[in-house]
Amino acid sequence: MPGFDPGIPGIIMASHPSESFEEDDPLSMEPEWTELTWFVAHCRPRTEKKLSEFCLEQGYEHRLPVYRSVKTYARKRVVFEKPLFPGYLFARVEKRHRQMLVQNRYVANVLNIHDQAEFVGQLDDIYRALDAQVEIRVCPEIKAGLQVRIKSGPLRGIEAWVESRAKMSDVHLRLDFIGQAVVAKIQADDLELI
Repeated sequence: MPGFDPGIPGIIMASHPSESFEEDDPLSMEPEWTELTWFVAHCRPRTEKKLSEFCLEQGYEHRLPVYRSVKTYARKRVVFEKPLFPGYLFARVEKRHRQMLVQNRYVANVLNIHDQAEFVGQLDDIYRALDAQVEIRVCPEIKAGLQVRIKSGPLRGIEAWVESRAKMSDVHLRLDFIGQAVVAKIQADDLELI
């Protein structure tokens, strides 16, 4: 039987390019299905790190921003890494692999990001703050405020928000898509209003 490999039952091998079955695969016909796209995985409670491991095993590019938390017990100090945005993991996969995330037992929902460029820019700004090891804390909601640009220091060039002139040192690095932000402590002299 042409095209059949008896050593591997149930798999048909194309022996000539014209015998290829890719034309029947609707995903191979649509180039946008193989395009890498960022998605937000809304995780089940306390499963962010397990989902991160799954993405690593599958070879999916992903981001799970974490911060260090120190807990002091009677005779020792323990450092924990906790998700900066509890309940969220950010994955960049081909659209055809989105269903693998949806069906994962650690995922409650997968959200599509419509403005990929804005999302990537905001996520990169948050990672710059984490890498620069500036003092940060989670801000569970985004509030209206003044837009500023950081003009010096390790976060130079980042555009962010401050709640008011009274709290000019609390700079909000927003992740608009999930409606949350992190607050970084920056000297007021390092900021300029936009």
